[in-house]
Order: sequence, then structure tokens, then C-alpha cells
Amino acid sequence: MTKFISKSVEDTEKIGKIISSYLVGNEVIAYEGGLGAGKTAFTRGIVSGLTDEDCVSSPTFSIVNEYSGKFPVYHFDMYRISSWDDLYSIGFFDYIGNGILIIEWSENIEEALPDDYIKIKISHSNNENERIIEIEGLDIENIII
Repeated sequence: MTKFISKSVEDTEKIGKIISSYLVGNEVIAYEGGLGAGKTAFTRGIVSGLTDEDCVSSPTFSIVNEYSGKFPVYHFDMYRISSWDDLYSIGFFDYIGNGILIIEWSENIEEALPDDYIKIKISHSNNENERIIEIEGLDIENIII
């Protein structure tokens, strides 16, 4: 596991952008983190490292936002997904292997994630603007932010 301390939204985005340089185009990235933890900020960083998109928002009501660039990026919000039928109805399984999947509220679909998914846990620290970012399943070393 690799651990980062983000002191601001900008740091969180920067860490996401750095992580994007390690991606090969078919990863499933599963976020764990509460409301306001910084999941969408981290996604903005990943997307900015892979595309020319500058308008990344949470797909809360659309379920999935798509971004084109070096690799397709599919940003899912699984907050309201609660069954296998829901996953099939949104075509979730058709996306796997066809780009990078970034999944907010992944704990709602944990049993549907592939074995080799990347887990990114973002949590609040004792300092108001600080976040603790823990990454499992991605071989990264010696990153300085």
C-alpha cells in the first residue's frame, strides 16, 4: 500500500494526475471514502492527466460520465446502485476492459469488482483540509508531491 497526505484540494488533484501516469488504459479504480472526502477531486486529477477535459463533476445523477483522451475514462457513481440487476441495467459490465473505470461508492458493488482492481481510500484527517489517501493494487514507488 502507498499512502499520501494531501493538504488541499489542489494536492489531491495533483496526486490523481501523478497516478494517471501509471495507468495503462484498462484499470478498474474503486474509491472508498465518505461524502466530501475528495473522490471527485482525485478523479479531476486522473482525468486531467489523460485527457484535455477540464470539467469533471460527480456523476451522481447520470450514474456515469465519460471522458475521451489517451484512454477512455468512465467515472461511475454507485451510490444508488444496490443490486446485480441495477449493474446490468446501466451496462456496467460492458465497460470493463474498454477503458479506465473510476468508481465512487464502490463498496455498494464490491462483489462485482474484478480481482485486480485498484483500491483508493480517501479519508479525512484531524486537520480540516487534509486527506489521507491510501492506494492498493498499483505498483508505485518513490512519488513526491
